[in-house]
Amino acid sequence: MKKHRQKMLIYFIVLISAFSTLNAQNNNDTIVVQEPIHDSITTAIQKSKLNYKSLIIPAAFITYGVAGLTIKDLRQLNISTRTEINEHQPTRINFDNYTLYAPGIMVYGLNLAGVKGKHNLRDRTIIYVSSQLIAAAITFPLKYMVKEERPDRSNTMSFPSGHAATAFSNAQFMFREYKDTNFWLSLSGYPFAIFTGVYRMLNDKHWLGDVVAGTGFGILSTELAYWLYPRIDHLLRGKNKTKNTSLSSTMVMPFYQNNAVRIGLIKTF
Repeated sequence: MKKHRQKMLIYFIVLISAFSTLNAQNNNDTIVVQEPIHDSITTAIQKSKLNYKSLIIPAAFITYGVAGLTIKDLRQLNISTRTEINEHQPTRINFDNYTLYAPGIMVYGLNLAGVKGKHNLRDRTIIYVSSQLIAAAITFPLKYMVKEERPDRSNTMSFPSGHAATAFSNAQFMFREYKDTNFWLSLSGYPFAIFTGVYRMLNDKHWLGDVVAGTGFGILSTELAYWLYPRIDHLLRGKNKTKNTSLSSTMVMPFYQNNAVRIGLIKTF
């Protein structure tokens, strides 16, 4: 178990270092493009900096979840929480398999109804897909490295909660899209995310620490997706070498395969 925890810490260090290096490189590099549309994209990339204040809350959730794996009192809190839930014997339902996507679906539904968010269909889809890929690229490898047994003992993929990560990445996506135009509406995705996290515990699939960590990873994934968006948008649009040359599109996507996180490159001409 100690070896798995050590691997997890190494994974965190590599992940943080990668994002820090990428951020430093993009802040120092200057991209020169002649076309006006690419000038605006370049400006957006240069201005796009990760707001570290927005990482305080997810970092606190993640820290608590990780600490709950090793600190005796927090592990005991996981156990006592499950015991308290089982004493009341709540009805187990599978709505948590669907509510995790509700905030994201609401964003698209509201846009169809004429309630516009921060981005158009293309841009918000890039951001949304990116957030889901980042969440998966973080949570799935950790499940295999940590090997925390689920409360119902069905397997050893309890930490962190993938459902909670997905639910809160969706809720944070809705918050970011509407916080500047309709603040109260932007908060309406969080009840669905909280419901998902709570029912993962009520259904005996996760410990409290798993859900708290998943919450942090979900929020973090969406924040990283918004930070990465100008760069991804630039890659997708490509560069105009001449006015008569069609744009090439390139997409870089993380994915998980054979117990390893990999990077895929898709390019069209």
